[in-house]
Amino acid sequence: MPYIKQMIDANLVTRLTKIRQELHENPEVSSKEYDTTKLLKELLLEAGCDILSLNVATGLVAEVKGAKPGPTVAYRADIDALPIQEETGLAYKSKNDGVSHACGHDFHMTLGLGAAFLLAERKMDLTGNVRFIFQPAEETTQGARQMIEAGLFADDMIKAVFGVHNQPNIPAGKVGLTDGNLMGAVDTIKIRITGKSGHGAIPQHTVDAVVAGSAVVMGLQSAVSRNIDPFEPVVITIGSFQSGTTHNVIAGSCELTGTVRSFNPKVRAMLPEMIERISRDIAKGYGAQANLDFIPQVPAIANDKTMTELARKSVVEVFGRDGVVAPEPTLGGEDFSLYQQYVPGCYFWIGTGDEVQGINKGWHHPAFLVNDDVIPDAVRSIVYVLENALNHFSGEE
Repeated sequence: MPYIKQMIDANLVTRLTKIRQELHENPEVSSKEYDTTKLLKELLLEAGCDILSLNVATGLVAEVKGAKPGPTVAYRADIDALPIQEETGLAYKSKNDGVSHACGHDFHMTLGLGAAFLLAERKMDLTGNVRFIFQPAEETTQGARQMIEAGLFADDMIKAVFGVHNQPNIPAGKVGLTDGNLMGAVDTIKIRITGKSGHGAIPQHTVDAVVAGSAVVMGLQSAVSRNIDPFEPVVITIGSFQSGTTHNVIAGSCELTGTVRSFNPKVRAMLPEMIERISRDIAKGYGAQANLDFIPQVPAIANDKTMTELARKSVVEVFGRDGVVAPEPTLGGEDFSLYQQYVPGCYFWIGTGDEVQGINKGWHHPAFLVNDDVIPDAVRSIVYVLENALNHFSGEE
């Protein structure tokens, strides 16, 4: 596909870099991406893309419709920012106080736009269609669900879906790609401990919810090591403990909230019973009661083997065989996995790390940076993946 190398010229790179910086300057948190959606729509319409009708408040789906009938494949880019004060010192740093693109979604949008621009320019030669999903609210794991409920897959047209994420832990010029688990399932837990309140100096007439709750927290720390196969990664983290009103009153209740991460669906299915049993029995030992609310959010990223091999061959065309590395999976979550419940898909990491440029901070760090030098090859690889996917489903491989 030599035309890609010709089309990604200095002018397009400059334009995409400016777009990325504009997006970076104007971040919006989950489900509030109104101006971001407006800008994306303007750019995509200008490029000749169609905007599909989808009843969502923010985010959009654009389509490059090929002149030749054929299959439809999709690419997803997340568009929301984080409630984090930026500390990068960039000339184009966030203009919105307390909000920043500290996970690189500005970079992801730029890659999606670049691929859409290139494919739109040659849609007369395309066999099939490519839909670009610019998804809101990834950081709250609600956006993919919103898009699906609004009818993303209602017409049964999409045959496969692809997505990428920047990865500063992988050097620029490398791509992390696997047909196994890449990112973990995410679930939320809320545990309500009920005891009996009373005077801080007369504990014998009370049931101290703080003590019972503290014991539950400690018990859950050993729950994984004594209930789960040690070869199955699971994390239970209690992130908040709310209780009490003043220093001399024994609290009669408390609420623990936390996150649960896992890979294996069978293990994930057994976690609610395990957490409930441990919490209930420990609290009972202190004379208190524990009630669990287990809130499923997103499953683990589990890439389809065929789509992963297709992506691998496509990426090798850009980055070379040595440019594909085995990524180190993380129990961080991604709601891209919800799309994979409907169609086969592949989600992979574009390396952006560069110690010389100081691009070494992890996701959600206030001084997080992306790497604009990677934009041309990243866009090229996405276009290759999408065109090869169209060829695969058209039987033209």
